[in-house]
Amino acid sequence: MFKVNLSNWDVEDDSFWKSTGRRIATRNLWISIPALLLAFAVWIMWSIIATKLKEFGFNFGMIDPDMTPGEITQKLKEINNLYYTLPAIAGLAGATLRIPNSFLISLGGGRNVIFVNTLLLLIPVIGVGLALKDVNTPYFTFAVYAALSGFGGGNFSSSMSNISFFFPKRMQGTSLGLNAGIGNLGVGVMQKTIPWVIGFFLFGAVAADGSNVYGEALSGLQNAGWVWVPLLSLASIAAFFGMNNVITGTPNLPSTLQGVGKTLYMAVLGLIGSGVGAYLLVILKVNMWIVLPVVIILTVLLMKYATPGEIKTNLNRQFAIFKNKHNWIMTFIYTMTFGSFIGFSAAFPKLSQDIFVYTDAGDPGFINPNAPNFLMWVFLGPVLGALVRPIGGWFSDRINSGARVTAVSTIAQILATLAVAHFVIQARESATPEQYWWPFFACFMVLFITTGIGNGSTFRSIPYIFSKEQAGPVLGWTAAIAAYGAFIIPKVFGQQIANGTPEYALYGFAFYYLICLGLNWWFYQRHGAEIKNP
Repeated sequence: MFKVNLSNWDVEDDSFWKSTGRRIATRNLWISIPALLLAFAVWIMWSIIATKLKEFGFNFGMIDPDMTPGEITQKLKEINNLYYTLPAIAGLAGATLRIPNSFLISLGGGRNVIFVNTLLLLIPVIGVGLALKDVNTPYFTFAVYAALSGFGGGNFSSSMSNISFFFPKRMQGTSLGLNAGIGNLGVGVMQKTIPWVIGFFLFGAVAADGSNVYGEALSGLQNAGWVWVPLLSLASIAAFFGMNNVITGTPNLPSTLQGVGKTLYMAVLGLIGSGVGAYLLVILKVNMWIVLPVVIILTVLLMKYATPGEIKTNLNRQFAIFKNKHNWIMTFIYTMTFGSFIGFSAAFPKLSQDIFVYTDAGDPGFINPNAPNFLMWVFLGPVLGALVRPIGGWFSDRINSGARVTAVSTIAQILATLAVAHFVIQARESATPEQYWWPFFACFMVLFITTGIGNGSTFRSIPYIFSKEQAGPVLGWTAAIAAYGAFIIPKVFGQQIANGTPEYALYGFAFYYLICLGLNWWFYQRHGAEIKNP
């Protein structure tokens, strides 16, 4: 008989693992992976939707027919920055929702949490399907659905924490790498799926002049949201009927109703933090570097002081990770890998469009007639980054050191970043920028691959640095902070594109990677390191 709650779970016992644990762990992993893949697809779908909003003239009612040509040009530049802000809002919300998700497994149980989190993704995809019906939909509506798509980003922390409890330590690099690596394929799957499905004209739409459109490209745009509805429904059903809660991850195993209730409550706290951040960013136009710490601190304080007694006691025990210096070191290093992967995934399509398609800074409406078909190729970056992630974890297990693999991948990451910056400059200064598309694209592929390998190697390091009790929350916390890369990188690129200097963003990222390389060497590789080559 299938049992949801498993009170006997000791995967470090080899006989238990072979007789019972492996079968159950494998089933939970293969249900977790597609749910996480869909979560990533929904979270980062704004990277493609933003390019389509510009292509189909979604101006959010901000263009007045009485404006002068100069005023229209300036307003179009402002609107272009708002396109970048949508994936940034999704990134901000997804990262913020990862904070409560970091601690959710011990509260609600893995099966309950994955089920609820997957089901919640139906809200933004249905909303997006409705919003894309009308080219006059206000920006606020899109901003709300971008924030709600953050549910997909939040899922990663709870999913990784959950899987870490199912497998023995010797298999952590491989199992976590598979969950994250194949799960992260959702970005590439989405970036290929949305451009394809919008070619099917299943609905009518409303054009800028208020006329109804049928059987044309605009009327297929809604499929960017609707395509995920049946897939998410199936994944939710699979999680509910096929996954388990295990006592090592959830010491007080809850009933389904209790687990669902705790998950929803913590999600609300994350949404409050996200909502405050989006309001500061979009309405009050507060600087992003102020918004970021405000949102993180607010969310942590809400978890600490706005939770019922039972949850608060459990959270206080898990908050012990904040007193461990290695939590902060690994957060900084992990952000270099996953933060870069997810941030570049969110920004790469729009960046490619701005550098190679809309190439006249003085005329935002100009389209390079020889521009590459970037949407045919950009999906490969997230796909390659995701596919090599398990390899990074597996190879780290093989050589018995994640830190060594992290060091090598970081050096390559720095060089690839500088190479991308070089070709950005060459494209901007050329009358034929399209000739630099392939070297730009190739260097970006190397960048994605190095972030994936480094991400897999850090997965291996964390379980060797921290105790079993702390490893799950640390995995969740580091993933939460790293996810702010999906907020920071699109915003930084948007600002630098507006200034005409996107290479400055890349120089800043390369300098940050250099600092991470030094931290990894000092704490985990040098002679006399406190924890040698974890």
